[in-house]
Amino acid sequence: QGKRFAWLMKSEPDTYSIDDLARDGETPWEGVRNYHARNFMRDLMQVDDLVLFYHSNADPAGIVGLGRVSAPAQTDLSALDPSSPYYDPKSSADAPRWCCVRVSFV
Repeated sequence: QGKRFAWLMKSEPDTYSIDDLARDGETPWEGVRNYHARNFMRDLMQVDDLVLFYHSNADPAGIVGLGRVSAPAQTDLSALDPSSPYYDPKSSADAPRWCCVRVSFV
C-alpha cells in the first residue's frame, strides 16, 4: 500500500462551488487543461485520496471544504464535446489528450 495524498483542487464559487459539490454528491473533475495537473490525475491520484477544495477568487480565499477521489482517471468527455467550454479539437475518442477523476463531497 503506497502513500496517500491530499490534493489541492481549485474551482471558483461562480463556476462550481463546494456547495454545488455538496448538492451533487459527486462530479467528474473535468476541464483541467494543464498537462502537469492531468498527469497527476492520470498517474498519481487514487480512489480515497483526500481533496482540499479551494476557492481562490473568493472573499476570503481559501480551502472551503473536503472531498475525496471517488473514481480513478478516465477520459474527460468535455474535451470531445464541441459545445463544451473545455472542448479540445486535438483530442479524440481514439486518442484522448485529457482525463479527469471523479470527486465526491466529504
